[in-house]
Amino acid sequence: MADQEEDFSSLPLPDRFTHKNWKVRKQGYEDAAKTFETTPDESDPAFRPFLLDSGLWKGAVADSNVAAQQDGINALCAFLKFGGPQACIRSRNATVTPIAEKGLSSTRAATKQSALEALLLYIELDKSDPIIDDLLPSLNNKQPKIIAATLAALTSIFHAYGIKIVDPKPVLKALAKVFGHADKNVRAEAQNLAVELYRWLREAMKTLFWNELKPVQQQDLEKLFEAVKQEPPPKQERLLRSQQVARAASSSAQQDDDAEAEVEEDQPVEIDTFDLAEPVDVLSKVPADFQEHMASSKWKDRKDALDALFTAANTDRIKDGSFDDIVAALAKSMKDANIAVVTVAANCIECLAKGLRRGFAKYRGRIMPPIMERLKEKKQSVADALGAALDAVFASTGLSECLEDILEYLKHKNPQVKSETLKFLIRCLKTTREAPSKPEVKLIAEASTKLLTESVEATRAAGAEALGTLMKIMGERAMGPYMDGLDEIRKTKIKEFCDAAEVKAKDKPKPVAPPPKAAPSGQKRTMTKKPALGAKKPAPIAAAAPREEPAPPPSKAPSNKSTQSKLSAPKALAPPQKT
Repeated sequence: MADQEEDFSSLPLPDRFTHKNWKVRKQGYEDAAKTFETTPDESDPAFRPFLLDSGLWKGAVADSNVAAQQDGINALCAFLKFGGPQACIRSRNATVTPIAEKGLSSTRAATKQSALEALLLYIELDKSDPIIDDLLPSLNNKQPKIIAATLAALTSIFHAYGIKIVDPKPVLKALAKVFGHADKNVRAEAQNLAVELYRWLREAMKTLFWNELKPVQQQDLEKLFEAVKQEPPPKQERLLRSQQVARAASSSAQQDDDAEAEVEEDQPVEIDTFDLAEPVDVLSKVPADFQEHMASSKWKDRKDALDALFTAANTDRIKDGSFDDIVAALAKSMKDANIAVVTVAANCIECLAKGLRRGFAKYRGRIMPPIMERLKEKKQSVADALGAALDAVFASTGLSECLEDILEYLKHKNPQVKSETLKFLIRCLKTTREAPSKPEVKLIAEASTKLLTESVEATRAAGAEALGTLMKIMGERAMGPYMDGLDEIRKTKIKEFCDAAEVKAKDKPKPVAPPPKAAPSGQKRTMTKKPALGAKKPAPIAAAAPREEPAPPPSKAPSNKSTQSKLSAPKALAPPQKT
């Protein structure tokens, strides 16, 4: 009885956190939370003991008494909320795993909610990677309730912060395994997480784990995905502390800029399968006799070799390596007499360019001209394959790198090559994310204008479309000089193409340099010639008494003397004039 009545409030908070009596610990957690809430800033001494010893928090969030544990997690939330980034960084290594194992799976709803809030605060204050890395091992826990609770927490994290803040790749890699769990609650939470990820990633999420699911599981998920397809694109619902500070720092004078930034933030996130996929070592899968078969005189051998290469290269992401010999063989195949060989070679180029991305850029100069030369092929299936290969090569580089070859082949004597090259240019303008420079605009506009007088109607129309697409990017004002010499019919046609074009780049004019700062009042500088050697120094302007200017003298012959500013010296100090 005496022990129960003893007052422990005089003990330091760290001592109460580790006390053997759960009631003392509970009261210590409560008092700590109140103390943190009343601190003036993050540098308050109250935080110091808990920053130095993160083990205090490990014991608090995993307290053996459920009532004390609830207050322990609440105290951690207060510590994070008011202690700032240092509180997060110093304590997360000791707390995330106990939160996952003891807090998220608690039988108390309030404890579960506080545990989730602590995880969200950890991400808010710094970044998500350390938290996700510490949560994922809990998916291998022997207790199904811990796995299910961790999956539910991951779902909430993605729902709050989205995939811009939280990298989905590690989670997707671990997701397929939990779908095969024996516990129905685990499978249900896995489905919920998959649906949440689909909200953000759509079809791109299937790259990493879809093939590991059973057909029945795929069918069940497809039914759930159907409902998500009707929903608007998701948005980040909870801001990081850094985002909050940036938003708060914007002043009322920048409302227009802020509104513009908010519009950009609200745009749906574009997810690229390439970013989620794991690189595949294609070179190791290419048959050892590839070059031998490519040198064969039989077209069937050459096609079989290319088919094998296509099978190996047809993947979302390719591990970088030395593809010089393969690219050389593909470039040579563009001249092949057999169109089946040409088509498969074009397909291989497309796969390599898409899989390597910027890693393929170094081969552009060797592969693009042979493809463009083969655009003379009139069979549509071959032209489509060549066009797709060109598009993939362009995506791995950019407009500036490809423009020289494009402009050269717009002068080709073969009308088919000229027409297909012009179509390729239009696709480049529509998909480029960077507006062309002024010299590039001039080159494109002049080349396209020349094509408006071609004898083939399709080429004339494509020339107008190229100008219209360029106008959509640069604006009518920038394209004005190139429209002046055209008749009204052509101008109207170009503007119609401009209105219909959908582009990804917009020319952003450079900000106008601010005017030079004016000199302080009363000290305005004027451009004057230096007085001759031996002349007296002019008196200060401020000291000169204001007086009326005398009437101008009668007109005389021009003098050779140097002209001085009226403000450079009082008239009395001016040197005598020569007569």
